[in-house]
Amino acid sequence: MMKNKSYIGISFIILVFGIIFVPKIIDRLKEGKVTVNDRMSVPQKEKSETLLTIGNAPEFSLTDQNGKIITNKDYLGKVYVVEFFFSTCPSICPIMNQNMLLIEEEFGKNKNFGIASFTINPTTDTPEVLKEHAKQLGVTSPNWHFLTGDQKYIYDLANKGFNIYAGESAKEGDAGFEHSGYFALVDKTGKIRSRKDKNGNPMIFYTGLNYNDKDGFEDDLQGKYKPGIFMIKEDIAILLEE
Repeated sequence: MMKNKSYIGISFIILVFGIIFVPKIIDRLKEGKVTVNDRMSVPQKEKSETLLTIGNAPEFSLTDQNGKIITNKDYLGKVYVVEFFFSTCPSICPIMNQNMLLIEEEFGKNKNFGIASFTINPTTDTPEVLKEHAKQLGVTSPNWHFLTGDQKYIYDLANKGFNIYAGESAKEGDAGFEHSGYFALVDKTGKIRSRKDKNGNPMIFYTGLNYNDKDGFEDDLQGKYKPGIFMIKEDIAILLEE
């Protein structure tokens, strides 16, 4: 008799559970939320906190490819990527620009995302030249600005502001200039952000080049994204949610 009562009790509990929870489970299945679980998923704020704050991005005011004055304030409220390049670069710039296009391909339609490409050869790279350069690349985002101005001002911005090397060069094959292939990532509040490398040290910058070393990260299934681009794309997505 006691055993039968136990079965009845268990059956009653199961019935009550079904009445209360099954409709909720069905609703979550319909809404595509069945995998959402506060204990298992990582909150977006927690994800963003894994990105380090390197420091404040410098202030700047330069002319873009459309002849418009663009300042750092135009990027407030936007996550943006910074590069230093020049349009006649025979070596790493084409690689950087193509990799930047991969970033634009994914985020360019987001009004809260932008790109700042600073030329280190402003004598040649006038707004007109940069506009044609952007056209040849196939740039479509209105928030991708190719910026030009006084050369010393831009070099100070690179070397002292963002700490991304740029300078003149007498080496054969450099076309008169040299610079690093790094991208900087800036959040909506104007702070430079980055992740830790596989050894736990701040990366600070992301490579815009095609290195074979994956640094512990895998390409996507198509092999389309290079390691540095793979990482910066992940971190852009995180910062856009902040």
